[in-house]
Amino acid sequence: MISVIIPTYNERQNATGLIGRLCEVFAAASISDFEILVMDDDSPDGTAAAVNALGNPRARAVNRKGRPRGLSYAVIDGFKEAQGDILGVMDADWSHPVETVPLLVRALEQGSEVAVGSRYVAGGGIHNWPAHRVFISRTACRLARPVTPVKDSTSGFFFLRKRVLENVDLNPLGFKIGLEVYVKARHGGKVREVPYVFTDRKVGKSKFGPYIIGCYLKQVLLLMKNRSRKS
Repeated sequence: MISVIIPTYNERQNATGLIGRLCEVFAAASISDFEILVMDDDSPDGTAAAVNALGNPRARAVNRKGRPRGLSYAVIDGFKEAQGDILGVMDADWSHPVETVPLLVRALEQGSEVAVGSRYVAGGGIHNWPAHRVFISRTACRLARPVTPVKDSTSGFFFLRKRVLENVDLNPLGFKIGLEVYVKARHGGKVREVPYVFTDRKVGKSKFGPYIIGCYLKQVLLLMKNRSRKS
C-alpha cells in the first residue's frame, strides 16, 4: 500500500481539491492500493473537518489538537499512522505537482529506497517564485552538502520505503523533515532525484519567515555535529 502524508495548517481549500486530484492521478496510473493522510495542526479554518466531510474512503484527516505543532511533527506522526509500506510526503498548497507522484513511486519500484522530487536536477525547475526565494533555497541546499549528496536537500516532496525508517530517530525541528530523512534513513545510498517544476502557491499564505530560516540553520549544524561524532 502507498500512504501519502499531507501536513496542513489552514489549507482547507487546497487540501480538499488536492485529494480529488490525487485519486484521479492514481487511477490513471492504475494504482489502486493507497491511502491519503491529512495530518492537520488543528487548523482554525477547519481543514480536518472539511477533509473528513468529503466522505472519500481513500482519505482521512487526523486533527493533531494537543500535540506539538509543526510540519515535521505532523509528518513524523503521519509515518506512525500510515499503513502503507511506501510512504510519501507532499505539501497541500499545489506547489508539488500531483502528476509527479507516480514517477516517484516508479523510482521505488525500480530499486530506489528514497525518491526525492527535485527542482535542481535536469528537467526540474521553479516557476513563479521571487528571485530572493530562489537564492535562499539554493543557498540552503549548498549548506547541506556536507551531510548529503542530494541536490535538492530542502525538498519536502519525497517517497520512501517504510523500512528505511526502522530504528531511525528523526528530529522534528523546523520544516525540513526531508533533510532528516535523506541524511538519517537507512537507504544505503539508493536515493534517486526525480525532476519536477515547483510552482508557488495560488491560495493561502506561506509560512516562510525568519523563524523557519533559523530552524534550518540549527538543523544543519546539528546534523553536521552528529556526523562528526560518528566519523
